[in-house]
Amino acid sequence: MAAGALTAALSVSAHGAAGGGPPSGSSAALLALFAVTLGAVVATIRTAADIKVLVAVLTVGQLLSHALLSAAGHSHPSAAGAPFGLMVLAHLGAIAVGAALIAVGEHLCVAISRVLTARSRHTRHPVAAPSTITVRSADQPLQSARLLSASLSHRGPPVSLAR
Repeated sequence: MAAGALTAALSVSAHGAAGGGPPSGSSAALLALFAVTLGAVVATIRTAADIKVLVAVLTVGQLLSHALLSAAGHSHPSAAGAPFGLMVLAHLGAIAVGAALIAVGEHLCVAISRVLTARSRHTRHPVAAPSTITVRSADQPLQSARLLSASLSHRGPPVSLAR
């Protein structure tokens, strides 16, 4: 997701610096959708933490986001903007720095995750199984026996009539 967010941030800042201002409306929505899509695609790449892969992804992302903003009608006046060579150098520098920061961040996250995983394994204490107590005899009858005896009727016809 960092690659998508960085691509969108670089695109917005580059177009703003070139005199175009920030995108609005449909341009901003398309750029956000593109950033999320790019981030999801990068998340599926197994070697995404490699600096070469990140440079390639960020370069393609910059080119596609520039084309997206241009197609959406977001343009900047060329007279007020920076010269073409300076703009390309600024993009390449931002791509290189961004790729390095993302790669370092990925390696730091992996290292921190390993430390936390190792630390959590050592601090676990086994839980003692609860002891079970079995009652073999009781002074009181079982509740089911009491309910059964209470439900039986002891009434009947008088004994003198039954003989």
